[in-house]
Amino acid sequence: MEHFDIIVIGSGPGGYRAAILSALAGKRVAIVEKAQWGGCCLNRGCVPKKDWYHTARLVEAASQGADRGLEGTLQANLAQAWLHQQQVVNTVRENYVNYLQRLGVARFSGTGSLVDAHTVAIAQVDGSSQTLTAGFIVLATGSSPIVPPALPETAGRILTTDTLFDQPPPPGRRIAIIGGGVVGVEFAYIFKQFGFTVSWYSPGRALARAGFSPQAMNILLQSLRAQGITPIKARPQLVGISETGVRLGGDGSDVEVDWVLLGTGRKPHTTALGLEKTAATTNAAGFINTDAHLQTAEPNIYAIGDCTSPELTANQALADATVAIHNILRGNSRQRDPLWVPKVVYSAVALARLGMNDDQAEDAGFEPAIGFAAYASSPQALGQDDSQGFVRLLADMDSGQLLGGEIVGAEAGELIHLLNARSDAPLDARTLAQSFYNHPARAEEVLNAVETMVSKWGIGDS
Repeated sequence: MEHFDIIVIGSGPGGYRAAILSALAGKRVAIVEKAQWGGCCLNRGCVPKKDWYHTARLVEAASQGADRGLEGTLQANLAQAWLHQQQVVNTVRENYVNYLQRLGVARFSGTGSLVDAHTVAIAQVDGSSQTLTAGFIVLATGSSPIVPPALPETAGRILTTDTLFDQPPPPGRRIAIIGGGVVGVEFAYIFKQFGFTVSWYSPGRALARAGFSPQAMNILLQSLRAQGITPIKARPQLVGISETGVRLGGDGSDVEVDWVLLGTGRKPHTTALGLEKTAATTNAAGFINTDAHLQTAEPNIYAIGDCTSPELTANQALADATVAIHNILRGNSRQRDPLWVPKVVYSAVALARLGMNDDQAEDAGFEPAIGFAAYASSPQALGQDDSQGFVRLLADMDSGQLLGGEIVGAEAGELIHLLNARSDAPLDARTLAQSFYNHPARAEEVLNAVETMVSKWGIGDS
């Protein structure tokens, strides 16, 4: 029976980062994975989806090139695009495994489950098993798609994002996308640019839980509408599946498509994990209960990412890994802070935010000042024919503490990091105002936004 300092169960972004950080600290580390190395994000989530998003943006940009003297058009080929994302995923996975190997992280393929608070049993595909022990265990078991009973997963007809990337998509150019969350909003745009006829069902308000401002959502929905994508405000019901496609009802009329993509949420992987053999517990939704340090009721077991976090994002899993491993190595001195983990959506326009919104700031007792700058006057954005969006910052009027920020438009997912260069406390907004920026650049709108805010306090650039 091998003994390790730390065993990580799950190799998604959170598990991978937990293993890497532990190994870099000189610990003897094992990581256990029951499926493909890299978890959902690498194989069926953020990485392949971002690959397709880049293709979609190229197609859209090409369609608007006439004024720039660009002639001709681009047309996306989904079959080839699927092969391209597979090449990207395979390359990343190979690099990922090689890095684990170089750091001396022991890799075990099989389903890991807890025997007790210090012991992990690994059931392998061939029926054999082995047992490992460790001083600490990190649970990073991820999540899986929720499939509504009314829309059962059906090969070639009703797909989840898992099956979308597990094998080439089915034929047909008519698609229904179900769900108003990030998956629905992103894939509605991607498939439209790929030349599909898109029926997007969003029974509730799109991105209702994401916390974006009304201004941001207005720009996103207007951009989608301009491309012929309008959410169907109905909860679809399966009318029937035939050799020619899928018929859905629920909005007063039937819609027939070739296939359906479900974006109906995810659930944590916490069953059959052996938690009942320890003091660790789950809540009613199946998420593992932890404290702010990501420690379970079993002192040497920590849980990170989707299996404990309703945020269900790779960004949160990566942040959780940083916090959990810090606390394992140095004592429970860091706390999980979901507010300051970037939330990013890649659709007809990109949206990114972190920190508090206006209501949260006021509820926390701050007197918020707002700084705003639109890309409509940005030389860089105008030169790119992509001037939709804005930078919106929130800071405390008295102290200057940056409370939150929102960026809408191209490269929002990159620019949001300018607002998060922090250790244990948010930036002072004046630090952003006193920094120097490249010109022309989209990042300058961060400076413009913060300068308007600083001027409101009457303190100039001091």
